[in-house]
Amino acid sequence: MVTIREVMSTELVTVSPTATVAEAATVMGGRKVGSALVMDEGELAGIFTERDILRALSQDFDAPGHPVSHWMSREPKCIDPEASVEDALNGMLDGHFRHYPVSEGGTIIGVVSMRDLSRAAAEERPGRT
Repeated sequence: MVTIREVMSTELVTVSPTATVAEAATVMGGRKVGSALVMDEGELAGIFTERDILRALSQDFDAPGHPVSHWMSREPKCIDPEASVEDALNGMLDGHFRHYPVSEGGTIIGVVSMRDLSRAAAEERPGRT
């Protein structure tokens, strides 16, 4: 069984709650990721994703100047690093999201994406080398 620890990214992409949508989009684009963890004084306040950018832009013409705290998902579900890829995939499908913060002992240690999980699941299939 492949665990989340084996497939997660440990290079955290973070922004503050006061960062603007434009600033967060620039950080995410520069790092080539689809989400940023919104951290407030070392604590996870939310997650800001590509979907949030699209939602913001579609609803407000001046959204690029709004703080991400207005558009982020608050109190995102986290997953344990020892959870299985299958459990994470099921959680994402059930929750309709594509990025899972990984938490160990109350500390965020990584992020796993639907792409990471899909790749790991494909590699686990019988007949793959």
